[in-house]
Amino acid sequence: MESREQTALRPKPMPGQEYGGEHGPVRRPPAPRRRRGRRLAALACGALAGIALILSGVGLATLAGPSRQAPTGPRPQARTAPTPAAAPAPVPVRPTLGLEVVDDDRPGARVVGVHVPGPGYTAGLVRGDVLLTFAGTRLATATDLARAVAASHPGRAVPLTVRHATGTYQQLTVIPGIVT
Repeated sequence: MESREQTALRPKPMPGQEYGGEHGPVRRPPAPRRRRGRRLAALACGALAGIALILSGVGLATLAGPSRQAPTGPRPQARTAPTPAAAPAPVPVRPTLGLEVVDDDRPGARVVGVHVPGPGYTAGLVRGDVLLTFAGTRLATATDLARAVAASHPGRAVPLTVRHATGTYQQLTVIPGIVT
């Protein structure tokens, strides 16, 4: 075989073809079709996934959105007279001190948290204080304080007796707020 030089007068062979000398271009056999096998595998996987979804109860309608089908249960009776719209129930107003308290070792309610801002913070209560009286009522436990605060009126000043962590006693005035 003689090797030929490529020039402008002789075109380059197409990919997959070579010049075979005087006999013209030599054709190669076609490459094996791999794409067809890949397409079939993808189609088979998609079909299996669709069948699995249908058999598990998840159909295309579920994926598309809520069903517009009527319920199969008993139908409600038609109303003869319109009922007036019910007004929302009023929210009860409860007084609060904005404190978190627990039972103390001795009689009283120990303050473990003060909400800022809040009535207890405004009155000067801090963590570690022990409330001994509320509006003249002696407090033995934190439950006694909760009952006394619930019985008070929001916006009215109430005297407190407090034992500080240092052991000193102090009279404070607190104005319960409201929680809605």
